[in-house]
Amino acid sequence: MIRPKIGFQIPCRLPAPEIAAFARSVERAGLDEVWVVEDCFFAGGIAASATALAATEHITVGIGILPAVARNAAFTAMEVAALAEMYPGRLTCGLGHGMRDWMRQIGVAPASPLTALGEHLDAVRRLLAGEEVTVQGRYVRLDRVTLEFPPRQPPPVIAGVRGPKSLEVAGRYADGTLLAEPVTPAYLAAARASIERGQGGDRRPHPITAYALCHLDEDAATARDAVRPVLAAAITDPAWSAHLDPLDLAGQLAQIAALPEAERAAAVPDSWVDELAVVGTPADCVRRIRELHGAGADSVVLSAVGDLREQLDRAAAMVRMLTVTRS
Repeated sequence: MIRPKIGFQIPCRLPAPEIAAFARSVERAGLDEVWVVEDCFFAGGIAASATALAATEHITVGIGILPAVARNAAFTAMEVAALAEMYPGRLTCGLGHGMRDWMRQIGVAPASPLTALGEHLDAVRRLLAGEEVTVQGRYVRLDRVTLEFPPRQPPPVIAGVRGPKSLEVAGRYADGTLLAEPVTPAYLAAARASIERGQGGDRRPHPITAYALCHLDEDAATARDAVRPVLAAAITDPAWSAHLDPLDLAGQLAQIAALPEAERAAAVPDSWVDELAVVGTPADCVRRIRELHGAGADSVVLSAVGDLREQLDRAAAMVRMLTVTRS
């Protein structure tokens, strides 16, 4: 039986001096990947990923994600190329739109986010492949730019996106896709369909990485109760609509949204928690990860709710339960 790849997310709120030690802990725990987050205005994704790479020996480090419009495409490629040359085969670089409000806050919100992301993905991938790039796009303008040190092993450049149109851009321009939490089998099916529309006739391999809210506990009810407030705070967020639309929960969501904020968590049914998170006993979580893998997630990255180190220890025990055979 194929063992899905399992990753662990380093949250943006972890202080920068703790990143190296925590990345080592993830590697020692036997997980396949560690992912850093670039949220405004915490530690930068390039610096955080460089720290994680330097502190570890073999684990893959993912950047999830760099807002494409926050950097010039050539300088993004330069930074990523340097890391890929120093740590060949160990880096995955995610580019995305960035949160719209944050992009406005720093003065770079594009009028057409889809065009901006597509242009950046295309230019960065071509530069990392060693091409000379000349382009006069709407957002990316390069004149005979070539990296002096293109990586001998170009890293995957994936798109961290949510909605159907953005997923089509991912299919057209990216090496893979990173889906933010929550990811369900229904959302994976919808995302894959959008990605394939973007690919058109070019059906090259396109791995999907899925972030998943996670809490492991020997008592399933305790685990659900840990995640329930996070879900209650987020399920009415418009950013989650792409994730939830395939589940046809609109009527029930409206009922929960109408409740006083203090009452919403208790109103989230157990079945929703189980569907929207990797939650419960280690055996429960193994089953859920296998379901996500079977539905199309090549890698499941755990976004832990609760004590970070305790959850990592439990995740390590869960990983040992999975078969070690890989494709």
